[in-house]
Amino acid sequence: MGMNLEQLASFVEVANTGHFTKAAATLHLAQPSLSRQISTLEKELGSELFHRAHGHISLTAAGETLLPSARRMLADAEAVRRDMDELAGLRKGRIRLGATPTLCVSLVAEAISGFHHEHPGVELELVEKGSRELIEALGAGELDLALITRTHSPSAQMPRLRMQGVLSEDLVVIAAAESPRGGAEFLPGDTVTLGDVAALPQVLFHHGYDLREATSAAFDAAGLAPNIVVEGAEMDAVLRFVERGLGVAIVPAMVLVDRPRLTSAQLLEPSLSRTVSLATRADVRPTRAASAMETTILSTARVLAEEDAGLAAHVRLVE
Repeated sequence: MGMNLEQLASFVEVANTGHFTKAAATLHLAQPSLSRQISTLEKELGSELFHRAHGHISLTAAGETLLPSARRMLADAEAVRRDMDELAGLRKGRIRLGATPTLCVSLVAEAISGFHHEHPGVELELVEKGSRELIEALGAGELDLALITRTHSPSAQMPRLRMQGVLSEDLVVIAAAESPRGGAEFLPGDTVTLGDVAALPQVLFHHGYDLREATSAAFDAAGLAPNIVVEGAEMDAVLRFVERGLGVAIVPAMVLVDRPRLTSAQLLEPSLSRTVSLATRADVRPTRAASAMETTILSTARVLAEEDAGLAAHVRLVE
């Protein structure tokens, strides 16, 4: 049988997406090439794997039977490759790191920079998603480790995951260091209440964003309605909008690293904070590369919490 891993990967991706065009884009293949791979696989197996009707793709009985075996074979091939990388030490290897968008512009950016300097031969794949999606991806074996955030008490953990607290950080209110009128919105050391923030023009993240849900819950609990000027943005866009004086925003303190065009005030009544945790699989032995990345993340967190003067009041190590 001439079946190969590339054909199986193509089959699994089409099964996951239910769409040849989307699968081809994910695999960085031309659609005719992907279609030929699936067609060749079907001929070699002697069975059609997909129903193709009016643009709708679904698995046949043969496809349903093949899918779990194909996933296992791809996972086994990945495990073999990772074992070979282990023999090469940290000169080679690949790490699949997941992180929330707010951590990607702060802790993760600092950690990856330091890790790449120490281990330039290790390939890094960064997956940027919300905490819930990252936990699901980690549990499915799609990530080696993930940095997640919580703004509330943790729910029951999946038994296969190990959670390690890294940092606790305050949420702060940011504004342009210089407004369009030439004056600062906040001075260093200022404090504001949630009621103060509600009266200011505000830039909000999109619904479903971890921070948006946390701040919306705080406004609702206080019986306040924010004065929204822009909503639905991602972190990078929120920071740019605030820098240009459109309004204020509530963000984690760590995003202020290397942001001279922003100023911040401490949020009180109520104060809001979140916990950053490192999640790994408890039932899978970490590779040397993944262990080295974990060490780098923890040491980077310590530097931010203990040595960055601008963050010392807002970021605390979780012991």
